[in-house]
Amino acid sequence: MPRRLIAKALASASLLLAAVSLAPPGAAAESSPQAGAVADSMLQAMGGPAAWDGTHFIHFTFAGRRTHTWDKWTGRHRLEGKTKDGEPYVVLDNINTHDGTAYLNGKQVEGDKAQEMVKNAYAAWVNDTYWLLMPYKMKDPGVNLGYEGQDQVNGKSYDKLSLTFGQVGLTPGDHYWAWINRDTHLMDRWAYLLQDEPRDKAPTAWQWQGWQRYGKIMLAPMRAQPGGDKKLELSDIQVLDQVPDKVFTSPEPTGSLAAAAPAKPR
Repeated sequence: MPRRLIAKALASASLLLAAVSLAPPGAAAESSPQAGAVADSMLQAMGGPAAWDGTHFIHFTFAGRRTHTWDKWTGRHRLEGKTKDGEPYVVLDNINTHDGTAYLNGKQVEGDKAQEMVKNAYAAWVNDTYWLLMPYKMKDPGVNLGYEGQDQVNGKSYDKLSLTFGQVGLTPGDHYWAWINRDTHLMDRWAYLLQDEPRDKAPTAWQWQGWQRYGKIMLAPMRAQPGGDKKLELSDIQVLDQVPDKVFTSPEPTGSLAAAAPAKPR
C-alpha cells in the first residue's frame, strides 16, 4: 500500500521517491465488520463503487512539483515536471507492467538512467495518487482495517479507523489512521507513522479539505496540518472520459485536456 509523502530526492531526475503502492481493488486482508461498514458508507458518499470503477482518466498536479495523467483502466501513465536543475522531463510508462520511456530536455534517455527514471515515475505515481485517492483504497488487498471507536475533534464527531498492511507495497510497516465525519461520511483527517520512524513518535496528521465533485466522484484538493501553516495542494484536478492518445505516446506538450470532454467539478 502507498504510505509516505517523500522519502528522499533522487538526483538523476529529481523525482521524489515514494515508499508506497496502490493495490488493485478487492477485499481487505482483515477488516472488522464495523470498520468495513464505515468504509463502505464513505465510498457511497464519494459517489459509490460504480462511479469509482467507471472513472477512466485522472489528471492532477502534486504539490506544484509534477503532473500526472493516468488511464485508470489500462495503467497507462504520463508524468512530467522539471528536475532540480530546471530540466523538463516526461516519462511515459504503464504502472501495471512497469515498462516505459523517459525523456529529458525533449530527448529520449537510454540505458540505466532511463530505467531509473521509469522506476521513479512509478514511485511518484504511487505516492501522489495515494495523497489524492486514499479514501478509495481502504479495502484493497493487503489492508488490515480496524475500528478504533468514535472520536471528537473540534466539536465534530468521527469514526476513527486504523490501517495496517500485509506484505504489500514498499513500506508495509507503515500505520495510518483515518477520521470519517459521522455527518458527511467523508474523511476529514488522516495521520501516519512510517515504518522507519520511532514507534513512540507522534503520528503526522493532515486535514483533508475542500471536498467537491469531479465527474462522478468526490475528491479533496487541499491538505493542511492542524495547528500549523503547512499546506499541500493537489491542483489542476480533472476526471476525464477521454484524453488524446498522444498524452501516453508522445513527449510533446499535450495542450489542454479540457478539450477532450472532461468531467468538471460540480
